[in-house]
Amino acid sequence: MGKQNKAQVGIGTLIIFIAMVLVAAVAAAVLIQTSGVLQQKASQTGQETVSEVSSGLEIVKILGYDPNAPGGNITKLAIYVTPSAAVEDIDLSKAMISLSDGTNIREFIYNSSYFTDAEATGVSDVFSDSYYGGANEFGIVVLNDADSSLSDSTPTLNQNDKVFLTIDLSDNSMNLSTRTTVTGRIQPEVGAPAIISFITPTAYTDKVMELQS
Repeated sequence: MGKQNKAQVGIGTLIIFIAMVLVAAVAAAVLIQTSGVLQQKASQTGQETVSEVSSGLEIVKILGYDPNAPGGNITKLAIYVTPSAAVEDIDLSKAMISLSDGTNIREFIYNSSYFTDAEATGVSDVFSDSYYGGANEFGIVVLNDADSSLSDSTPTLNQNDKVFLTIDLSDNSMNLSTRTTVTGRIQPEVGAPAIISFITPTAYTDKVMELQS
């Protein structure tokens, strides 16, 4: 092979080598950029997941009311809730309560007409008719609200707030008899739901009974 041919082969090899280096550099840049984007998305998803898990509502207890005890059925529920630890503000007007007795499923939304700030006066009877809305509605009875964040139009629940969410079942074909398995959830607009799960007692000896704690 002549010198000229060898030179041409050498130049061709050099060009191929340079091209390979450039391709590798571009590929590396793309990988680095993609890695950065994925890391950013993973970090964002992680923060959202932590926020979702760490925020939400906690059910302290659920009380039931049977006006005809020792007979009859449970016609009202009072759900005592407070925010979870490190919770962000929760607008209860955007929350939804769902209930199932194994046969019927009902969903309840907030009705501002049944908001009661009972922090100053206290609650002598949480099952008073004035606290309860109509079919598919829930009311709010405020027990503790140090920063006055809870109002009828914007019932914003935050740290250390305590409220009853009140539900009238008498207009929902859902009067709860004895030995009924009840499931459901309170789903805030943002954050983890509070889970409702209890079995009604075998007998209703008192008008007011604790169903879940």
